[in-house]
Amino acid sequence: MNLNTGFYKDLDTNFEQACYLSEQNFSHSELLEFLNEGNIPQKQIAALKFDAVNSKEDAAALISNLTGCDGKIREAIALRVFQIISESPASADFFSQMPAKVFADATIDINANICRLVVDSVKMLNHNEAFSKEYTALILQYAKDALDELDRLVFRDKKYIKNKQLFKLYWCLESLRNFYTFADEALLTDIMNRSAAQEEYTVREKAAEISVLSDKFISIKNQLKDDSNYYVRAVFLNH
Repeated sequence: MNLNTGFYKDLDTNFEQACYLSEQNFSHSELLEFLNEGNIPQKQIAALKFDAVNSKEDAAALISNLTGCDGKIREAIALRVFQIISESPASADFFSQMPAKVFADATIDINANICRLVVDSVKMLNHNEAFSKEYTALILQYAKDALDELDRLVFRDKKYIKNKQLFKLYWCLESLRNFYTFADEALLTDIMNRSAAQEEYTVREKAAEISVLSDKFISIKNQLKDDSNYYVRAVFLNH
């Protein structure tokens, strides 16, 4: 197939091409070629039409577009990866052989829809111990980095700078709910303590949700169960 691998120059052309491609039928090998060498609409449509993951090559073609490319591609890839793993648990073995860093980086994407899809996907990969340990170590580091950045901020810093770090921390904690057993205990405890002290209640809520999972976090649980925010306290209603 002769692919036009350049980026189209305007949204209208992208949209027209995407509409045309969506009406066509492509073989598995053609979709692989789109994912590996296509332009924005070709990769986006290929992700949505990708039928199955039956090999490391298939998984790699999808995962290679999960980060570092146009947001429309990233979101389409994240959606299809989640769907494929959910529909075909056997495919999880191929995805768990992919670099954990790609999934870790996608966990803190700037698009919350991508973050949610990736978190829901990787929790279905935690049967693979090697993948889980590598992924968890990266997420712990990203959480620590976000907390360190928050500590360095002063009142003159713009609000979006703080919100960016809080966003990263939120999604790291959300994913750690599924991987806390693979975490370095000392580092996780430090992250939990620092998160429980954050002014942003959604971060405290995520810390509370982890604290109810193990008696190791009893001190954090005791700290947060009487939190000033209802949603944080609500975590403990059934625990």
